[in-house]
Amino acid sequence: MSTTVKAAPRYHGKRYRLDRPELLAPAGNLEKLKFAVHYGADAVYIGGQKYGLRSNADNFSFEEMKEGVEFANRYGAKVFVATNIYAHNEDIEGLESYLKSLEEAGIAAIIAADPIIIETAQRVAPKLEVHLSTQQSTMNWQAVEFWKEEGLPRVVLARETSFEDIAEIKKHVDIEIEAFIHGAMCSSYSGRCVLSNHFTDRDSNRGGCCQSCRWKYDLFQDDLPVNEEGEDPFTMGSKDLCMIEHLPALIEVGVDSFKIEGRMKSIHYVATVVNVYRQAIDAYFADPQGFELKREWIDEMNKAANRPLNTGFFLDAPGAEDHIYEPEEKAAPYDFAAIVLDYDDRTGFATLQQRNHFKPGQEVEFVGPGGTFFKQTITELTDLEGNALDAARHPMQHVRVRTLKPVKTMDMMRKKIR
Repeated sequence: MSTTVKAAPRYHGKRYRLDRPELLAPAGNLEKLKFAVHYGADAVYIGGQKYGLRSNADNFSFEEMKEGVEFANRYGAKVFVATNIYAHNEDIEGLESYLKSLEEAGIAAIIAADPIIIETAQRVAPKLEVHLSTQQSTMNWQAVEFWKEEGLPRVVLARETSFEDIAEIKKHVDIEIEAFIHGAMCSSYSGRCVLSNHFTDRDSNRGGCCQSCRWKYDLFQDDLPVNEEGEDPFTMGSKDLCMIEHLPALIEVGVDSFKIEGRMKSIHYVATVVNVYRQAIDAYFADPQGFELKREWIDEMNKAANRPLNTGFFLDAPGAEDHIYEPEEKAAPYDFAAIVLDYDDRTGFATLQQRNHFKPGQEVEFVGPGGTFFKQTITELTDLEGNALDAARHPMQHVRVRTLKPVKTMDMMRKKIR
């Protein structure tokens, strides 16, 4: 009688539970990567120039990847690369050399959905970890177990996964779980929308999504407009996800990596959101029993360019109230205005790089990592030669501003708009 012996799982148990959750931030270009890491991200995910789902982001050359890895390593952070397209036949040529180049650049992991990309990475670039992309829509522990046995140390869960689902997965499978905890949500079942393909011939699952769910639409019934004259156009955009108020529950349910969406977002958005979650995570682990949500964290989050916020699928299934059917009112009372390049202790002047028009007499605030910030009115504004300016009106212009307190390189300045 022959005996069938089940093959041992290919996953080698390198780790399955991080000591504390990783804070994983998006980075659409090298500058955003540096700000995400500087403001507290433990890891960042980026896109290369092939195989990713954000073809409209700046994306990274291999040289930029190497520079980003070197910068991240100085902070003890990691860099992941999204290779999460569903590949067509014509995408396969060059895949092996691309993955080898990622490994050589020092990338810690790829985020992949297509089995051929996963298998190829395991075969030709063994130093690269492979994390399963949310594009696979993984929501149950048996599917997670399957990917564990395929050699993957981490699964990025579907955005439709609930707290209950995560708890059940963690109970059965010793593997890292990554979940989105902040950012834009898909109006369709995540990763399954074909509106972009239909309207613009841009394939969502190959990086070309045109976000057609956020367009404005006129409604008709029997060829007659439903909208009354002057009424706002219809849209079907979903509200953004924000789980800052449920951080302890996310930690306790066993999420290993907290993922922020937004490779197309601004430096200001990424740095602000990372800064808040960094403070909250550190405060929880400093005193889990005494942890309290600070009002200032909520206020700070609202200063980023957010849509209205909700909790996605974590607590219950979103309903009509979780979508945006009318023009969005800008929530943030501040606009990103400048980045601090240098500070002169002797004169009290900061050298700034302009990112948005500002002028003397405006109320601004400076913010840096760890939640350090202060407000002031701009009293003195000069060019680099000391000549007085009536405004900083030129993009990327270098100017000097007298500040009430010392500031540091890579601090940000916002201007009040209402």
